[in-house]
Amino acid sequence: MKQSIRSGLLMILLCLVAGGALKAAPKEGWQDDWVADVAQKVIPSVVNIASVKTVAVEQSPYLSHPFFGDLFGNIPHEQVQKALGSGVIVSADGYIITNDHVVAGADKVEVRLADNRVMTARIIGTDPKSDVAVVKIEAKGLPAIPIGESSKLRIGAFVLAVGNPFGLGQTVTMGIVSALGRSGLGITDYENFIQTDAAINPGNSGGALVNMQGELVGINTAILSRSGGNVGIGFAIPVDLAMSVKNSLVRYGKVVRGWLGVTAQEMDAKIAKSLGLDSPKGILVADVAKGSPAALAGIQRSDVILAINGQPVGNPMALRFAVSELTPGAQIKMTVFRSGKELIIPVRVGDLAKASAAEESFLVKDNRFLAGITAADISPAVREQLNLSKDLTGVIVMDVKRDSAAHSSGIQPGDIIMKLGNLNIKNLADFKKAVAGLTGRRMSVTIYRGGMIMSSTIIR
Repeated sequence: MKQSIRSGLLMILLCLVAGGALKAAPKEGWQDDWVADVAQKVIPSVVNIASVKTVAVEQSPYLSHPFFGDLFGNIPHEQVQKALGSGVIVSADGYIITNDHVVAGADKVEVRLADNRVMTARIIGTDPKSDVAVVKIEAKGLPAIPIGESSKLRIGAFVLAVGNPFGLGQTVTMGIVSALGRSGLGITDYENFIQTDAAINPGNSGGALVNMQGELVGINTAILSRSGGNVGIGFAIPVDLAMSVKNSLVRYGKVVRGWLGVTAQEMDAKIAKSLGLDSPKGILVADVAKGSPAALAGIQRSDVILAINGQPVGNPMALRFAVSELTPGAQIKMTVFRSGKELIIPVRVGDLAKASAAEESFLVKDNRFLAGITAADISPAVREQLNLSKDLTGVIVMDVKRDSAAHSSGIQPGDIIMKLGNLNIKNLADFKKAVAGLTGRRMSVTIYRGGMIMSSTIIR
């Protein structure tokens, strides 16, 4: 009898719960309408971008001979390259955010709006370190996208990716936020990517990643794929970073970044225990640059930086990213662990650009291998910016002239030249000596780029 009563009560309870659930459930098709409404809201704010640039074509010296000229005809010394990408309108008066790699070095940039109007755009500024660029079209009353806050994103949140994959035109895909704060990928110098499984393909670069409120939360930038197509691992630049870079480019014509002057090291359990920490947290200060903001504030080697303005810092990349977003001259509070105690140390942030400026640079002119390179010693700010160990020596490539011998060799700004031929390069004096001694038709070079040491042979 008791068993029957229990069974009856249980059935009644299940019916009540099921009835309540059915009553609370949205109408059929609610999700389709929801996604469609968001897509309809943001599509007018996303544009297609076509850029054109002219590049030099390296030719054999034999082709300059009259005989070969008559035989093969006039072979062009230049080649036109075209690129397709996407962009996002962020202001009604025509400012558009896209990727640096979409418009870098372009001679001409055209923007196609969602209503099929085509306009020529002017490049306001580019930032290869974050892969953000800003272009502007002369128009008013444009449908600027609402700006969200990427710092409030949560893993698992639904997002839409809007862009121009493979030049097809406006395309919308849907997915979720798969991960936050992705770094160490070697895509850009400043990495704090949003990872998403919303389909991103070539041509989506510079397009919008939006939340379900129709707000811009990221700029689609790259995919991780062996085939070159979407496999569900895409990366977007957080809108907080993209807008910070945009505002700096518009206001100053360049990106202004903060500087502390510390070389940081990852924490592990062994180091944490030796310093008296109960668990590995924060980052270890391996070195402090003389005269830097950190040194002037009293930061010391072997300090553990736990937080900046109350925000925890978990690894050297996170510290570098957090500092880069600080305004030079701003006063911050650093939480530091030292001798078993937590200290709050005020620090006035420095200017990375001024700290990175080379005291002396050297332009290679008459050299068949390296002509066009401007090199300099590695400053403390550059060492911090690239997170270089104090044991890594060489010279940094500040600039490479377009169409130069060095440019055709594949050497890039930001490369660290560590070795030329059999000579180790410790400083600019070593580099000058090595360049002067380069002869013959073959040269070996060892460089550091993006966390990797690479060696190659250049033949002329």
